[in-house]
Amino acid sequence: MTQPHDAPAQNRFELAEQGETAFAAYTVAGDTITFTHTIVPPALEGQGIASRLIGYALGEARARGLKVRPECSFVAAYIERHPETRDLLA
Repeated sequence: MTQPHDAPAQNRFELAEQGETAFAAYTVAGDTITFTHTIVPPALEGQGIASRLIGYALGEARARGLKVRPECSFVAAYIERHPETRDLLA
């Protein structure tokens, strides 16, 4: 199982599995990271890939002292399901 990572040149967090790459795109302005959309290739759907990816991305946001603006509906739903991440909301 591969680990997610930040790909800052592409403004996204990525997770590669089975030759496919899922990603969560973001922008950073000041101390706020805005997640704009999360894409999981059809071959990876239903495997918890997006949750692993967003869990990692939110952990990175916390480590960097960033607040989170979840424009992406998946990120917003993840934060709703994981109350321990709600303090990150901008």
